[in-house]
Amino acid sequence: MNKGRVEAFSDGVLAVAITLLVLDLHLDPGKGGSLLSQLAASWPSFVAFVVSFLVIGVIWVNHHSIFRLATTVDRVLMFWNLILLMFVTAVPFTTATLAGALADGSPADIRVAAVLYGGVATGFAVAFTFVYGRITLAQVRSGSMLPVDRRRALRRFGAGIVFYPLLTGVGVVYAPAMLVGIAGLSIYYLFNQTGSNEGRDPEARG
Repeated sequence: MNKGRVEAFSDGVLAVAITLLVLDLHLDPGKGGSLLSQLAASWPSFVAFVVSFLVIGVIWVNHHSIFRLATTVDRVLMFWNLILLMFVTAVPFTTATLAGALADGSPADIRVAAVLYGGVATGFAVAFTFVYGRITLAQVRSGSMLPVDRRRALRRFGAGIVFYPLLTGVGVVYAPAMLVGIAGLSIYYLFNQTGSNEGRDPEARG
């Protein structure tokens, strides 16, 4: 399959997922209390929205970056990409669940919501790493990437496989700290962790 079709389909799914996040933000000017008091009371929804928007946005940027490296798209890569998208489309659900639990839920509900949120994050981290691994394997086979460079890049790119479960454990104890940690991990992924030469000086590429 032409990789353009995979990218176009993925872009559409990511666009829908990131748009759905905003549907859970609500303020009611006609309801009792000022808008400022409503905003203060609804802080879990707005914080969770910002973190999840950042997460999906960074996934979109990195998805574009790694598919620029792809030379072929086979069935294995397509299925791993589908698994990645499956977890991404669950982010609006886990975001709304966590925000609702933080606002009105019991401690037990907050723990369950944190596990759901962190579990989905771990899922897309694993799938994304396999997508990247499949693409870089083709690069190694074609001679455009050295195996040692691939292993080093996979360690950088796959950091979420380790840190998302750890942050999920943090969330069981204190969910807001998990959101801060996930935001920090997303900032880490804002920088190019693919080991590619995208955006570098051509004379320095070697």
